[in-house]
Amino acid sequence: MLDSITRERDFPALAGEAYLNTAAEGIPPRQVHEAVGEYLRDKSLGMNGRDGHFRRAERCREVAARMVGLGPAEVAFCSCASEAYNLLHAALAPREGDEVVVSDLDFPAGVTPWLVSRTPTRLWTQRDGALHVEDLERLLGPRTLLVQVSLVSFWNGHRIDWAAVHDAVRRRAPDAVLAVDVTQALGRVPTLCPGADVVISSTHKWALGLHGGCVVGIAAARAERLTPRAGGWYHVENAFEADRFERAALKRGAAAFAVGMPSFAAIYALDAGLRYLEDVGVARIAAHADPLVARLDAALRERGHVPMAPLVPSRMSGIVAFRTPDAARLHACLERERIRVMHHAGRIRLAVHGSNTADDVERFIATLAAVHPAAA
Repeated sequence: MLDSITRERDFPALAGEAYLNTAAEGIPPRQVHEAVGEYLRDKSLGMNGRDGHFRRAERCREVAARMVGLGPAEVAFCSCASEAYNLLHAALAPREGDEVVVSDLDFPAGVTPWLVSRTPTRLWTQRDGALHVEDLERLLGPRTLLVQVSLVSFWNGHRIDWAAVHDAVRRRAPDAVLAVDVTQALGRVPTLCPGADVVISSTHKWALGLHGGCVVGIAAARAERLTPRAGGWYHVENAFEADRFERAALKRGAAAFAVGMPSFAAIYALDAGLRYLEDVGVARIAAHADPLVARLDAALRERGHVPMAPLVPSRMSGIVAFRTPDAARLHACLERERIRVMHHAGRIRLAVHGSNTADDVERFIATLAAVHPAAA
């Protein structure tokens, strides 16, 4: 991943591409392709293949737990982050007087369940592209039921000061649940969010997996409180017992978030993707990719494009985003040069993973200079 030999061997789809869009879609390495083939071979055995499915799910649980800093019993899988957040809503069951704190740098999946249920929501608002903990502290209090944050913002790449956020919530709202979306960090940021009550991540971005999967981590100390009262069967202890039509005995904590048959194809892929990243080393990935992010940030500023989030060397992420009035034209030029970035809502978002090279970054900078010669 970090050198030309392994990059060409493991990511043949990147030949000729400057792929700077992992924050939208990760490119699966060869090992993930092979794992999906293994899933299909097991699936072709019919029900006899289920032993392989469940073994792979347990393997995946083990590596996912290591990556998010929890124990295997504290981790489960569901279909997507949106499902996970709706189940979290069902677990917390807000009552009159409860408040939820969210930020304006969060992805909609972590926010909309509370808006739909009309739970009073307090908004932690960015200033100059960053979230400041002193602003969060003013929103916290005895009525705070949940604080929902993203470790790295999908919108502009801002990475919160996790230690300061954790300290503020525990001091100002000690009974509140602290939930973190790590979708834009898992597989890219070496240390995630120790001490979080809830950790949620999609699997098709930096984790190098497929759609249809989501990692859910629930701290054991919060298992009783964070058990969704939701229908299904896989999370029901007595689903096939004699009393199954009289009561539903739910599993507790993370296990209660896996309400139906696991999405095994996504789990096989995630297991391979996370093990690939673990073998390479997320710290090594960050050491390789963070300087490329800094190069993009500096080049944008030199050309008069102010990134949407400040660069904080101690809290780097893989994302740089900026606005430009001719974003659509710039995006079209980049596409012609096979430079893949995200163009959405008037912004250009760049994402740098371990499979990226200095040449990828320089190709982007050269194209930007050609489109905006006066600024260059």
